[in-house]
Formats: sequence, C-alpha cells, structure tokens
Amino acid sequence: MQLHFDNAFRRALPGDPETANYTRPVSAALWSEVQPTPVPSPRLLALSPAVASAIGITAEDTASARFAEVFAGNALLDGMQPIASNYGGHQFGHWAGQLGDGRAISLGEVIGADGRRHELQLKGAGPTPYSRRADGRAVLRSSLREFICSEAMHALGVPTTRALSLIATGDAVVRDILYAGDPKPEPGAIVCRVAPSFLRFGHFELPASRGEYALLRQLWDFMCVRDFPEYEGAADRDAQVFRAICERTGLLLAHWMRVGFVHGVMNTDNLSVLGLTLDYGPYGWLEDFDPAWTPNITDAEGRRYAFGRQPQIAHWNLSCLAGALSSLFADQEPLRDGLRAYAETFNRAHAEFNAGKLGLLAPRDADTALAQRLYALMHAAQLDFTLTFRALMGLDAAAPSVDPLRAASYAAAAFEAQRPALAAWLTDYAQRLDSDAAPAARRERMAAVNPLYVPRNWLAQQAIDAAEQGDLAPLQRLQTVLERPYDEQPDAEAYAQKRPDWARHRAGCSMLSCSS
Repeated sequence: MQLHFDNAFRRALPGDPETANYTRPVSAALWSEVQPTPVPSPRLLALSPAVASAIGITAEDTASARFAEVFAGNALLDGMQPIASNYGGHQFGHWAGQLGDGRAISLGEVIGADGRRHELQLKGAGPTPYSRRADGRAVLRSSLREFICSEAMHALGVPTTRALSLIATGDAVVRDILYAGDPKPEPGAIVCRVAPSFLRFGHFELPASRGEYALLRQLWDFMCVRDFPEYEGAADRDAQVFRAICERTGLLLAHWMRVGFVHGVMNTDNLSVLGLTLDYGPYGWLEDFDPAWTPNITDAEGRRYAFGRQPQIAHWNLSCLAGALSSLFADQEPLRDGLRAYAETFNRAHAEFNAGKLGLLAPRDADTALAQRLYALMHAAQLDFTLTFRALMGLDAAAPSVDPLRAASYAAAAFEAQRPALAAWLTDYAQRLDSDAAPAARRERMAAVNPLYVPRNWLAQQAIDAAEQGDLAPLQRLQTVLERPYDEQPDAEAYAQKRPDWARHRAGCSMLSCSS
C-alpha cells in the first residue's frame, strides 16, 4: 500500500516544539506531533470502497491485515506524519478556550488517485496534548454512527466529511452513555474520516483570542492558498474567501433542513470552513416533525441546537468567525457582506428545496407560506418528516385525500384532530399543482430531493446491537440501503418505517450525549 503524501498543514505552519504527549496549553503553534496509541486486536468491521478508491487504496490493500493495522494506528505508511491540531471554540454559546484534537489524530494529507487532497484522520486513536481529562478513545457505538452517517450524508447529496473505515480495537473503553453516574466498559473502535481539510471556525478563534495575530494571518493565508485557490490573485481575495465560507455554510444548512438532520452540537469548533458536515456526535434525524427537537441530552433544557434553530446558530457561529478575523480586515464591510451572503444563500436554497420537496417546478413567492403551513400541520398531527413527503409524491391532484398521510402519524388522536386542516391544505396544494406541471415531472422532482431511507438513530442502534455481538450483517445491509437513499429498493421496507415504540425513549435512539 503506497500513497503519495503532501502534508502541507504540518509543513507550512508552526508546530509545538514539545514532543512529549501530555495534556497542556499549546501557544503560538497550530499543531502538535503525536503518535497513535497501539491497540491489541485491530479488525476491520466496515469499509467505504468508494473512498478507498478515491484515495488510491486497492481492494487487495483493504483485504490485508496491514490495512487494519495502519488504520487502527498500530503502523504508519511511508509519508505519514501524525499530528493533532490546535483550536478553540464557543461551546453552547460560551467561549471555551483551547480545545484541539483531543482524540483525533491526522495521519497526513494524501493526493489521491482522483487528484484531490484527502486528509486522513483517526478518531479514537488515543490521547493527545489536547485530550484534557479524557482517554482519547472512542467506543463502537459512536464510531459506527459516524461511519454510517458520513457515507449516508454523501449519498444524500449533503456536503460532508467522509469515512474510509471502521475498525474494532479489541479493547474496552469505559463510558457513561447518558452521564447518569453509571459508567460501563464498551467495545472500542476507530473510524478513519476523510476530508480535503478539517479546518474549523475554532482554528481561527483561538489565535485571535490570544492576540496571536501574526499566526492568525499565517493560518488564513495558508487556508486561502490551499483550500480556496480559485480566489488567489484577486485584489479582494480575503473578502471573497470569507464570503465563500458563508455561502457554503448557508447551502449546508439548507441541506440539513431539507433532509431533516439535526447536528446536535453546533459549537464553533464543529463547523467546517469548507461548508462540510463535521463531527458526527449526538446527531439525530427528525421522526415526528418538531422544530424544537434536539437529540442531545446536554442541550435538553436550553435546546440551543434544536432542528429549527440551526440556521440561526450557523449565523451566530459565522459572526464569531468574523470577529476572530476582524484584525485581518482594515474595512469590516466585507465581513458584514459575508454574513448577509450567508442569509441570502440559505434563504434562497431553503426556498428552492422546499419547492422541490413539494414538486413545484416553477416556484412562486407564495409557495413559502404553503410550505410553512404544511410544517405547522405536520407538527400538530405528529407526522413523520421523511414519510410525509414521500406520501405526497403519490397524491392524486384531481382527488386529494388525507388518508395516505395517516400512516405517517405517530398519534392517531392528533392526526384526527388535524384532519380538516390537512384536507384544506391538500386542496390548496392540489390547486397549486394543477397550475404547475405534469404529475410525472412533479414526482420526478420530489423523488430527487425527498429521500426514502435516512440513517435514523434506531436503525443505527440495531446495527450497533448486532455488531457488539459479533454480527456485522445488519451493518452491511444498512450501509448498502443507504447508498441509494432516493430509490425504492426491493426487500428494504424495514428501513423506511416510522420509529417503533421500543425506540421512543431508548438511549441511542431518541436520547444521546457527547459521551463516546
């Protein structure tokens, strides 16, 4: 297995002169050298062949014992120079100071067979100088969730980091899953995640907070050259790059709202400057539509990162990034312009996606109100987010009926209470469709933006339960189904169902934490 590494981040930016691996503040440096901690019995559990191929890893490579050794952190390939990066962040609205890669170790940056840059990062490979009081490890349950969701989001067309591999470590990791004072040993695992860059808003916030303005400028210039080369040479390069970050974030958030994804912990250290979905922790997928829902028990009281607040929080996070970058701009107007561009991009994309979800080929301003009426009714009738839009695909505009929506409701009484209002909405919707496009064209557009299969938490939990018992078949089947989320697949009905009653209050299904 031979890969071509170009470790630009490590080569171009100042590192920590201390090489011993112990927890400490790290100043005037953007990374620390650190070696992964070996594990006793690495075993490959899951693989993304598409990611492997893009990197330049063959099927013969992935079938070898050496592959598991390398991507569990037990061995290094030529050119790998492991580091943990240094960043800060606002967590739940409060400045948290230095955070850094506490259990993520970047092996290096590969120029892949596809000609693109792929940073390879092991999550759960042991402690780093940024681990604070933690052990740097990860458990199978959280690692499997990250692997599955990373690849599912890519198939859904949502910008995201990817996942190459999921490897069992053969050791036990102690975690208190819901912070309930009941820690237990769980199987350990490591996921290798892949992205062109893992730079976060927090990478810029930390040096700015410390007054390390020369370092801030050095990092910004590096990022512009490596990650935004299309703007190099422009007189207003910095303004254009910040605007691009804002626009990419706006499009990302519109995609999240389109598919019903809730990130769960939108701290500034968990947002990517490339507009990628980053850090799959206590995420969730809308079951019954509720804009106030969050899967993260840490956020259960304030609901700062609830589904419906995500666009607002992304704007707040971008404002924090703008504040961190303010010393780089003599005129602050480009930063304000970027923030406006975020709102414009999100609003435009969100409206376009809503029109697509309803199958409207020629959107009108009034369609926004039509969509908002539906969302309000979905909440009141406790309708499943994903299944409602798939049911609407089969609507007969000549004789609209409420009955097909009944199966998408989680509460019969709530549904019946809303039946008249749903019928009125369907009548208005049918009239709108009658003036727009042929039924076949409508259904085609709806099928392109409304997935049938999403990685619902309870589906992932079933795969976790089986994998912990040594049965990988459910994980493999789930991975296969999620590769084609918009297409009806034979014998896959079980993956397109409402949340079952057993999952309503089970940890890992409706309640999660950052514990992993």
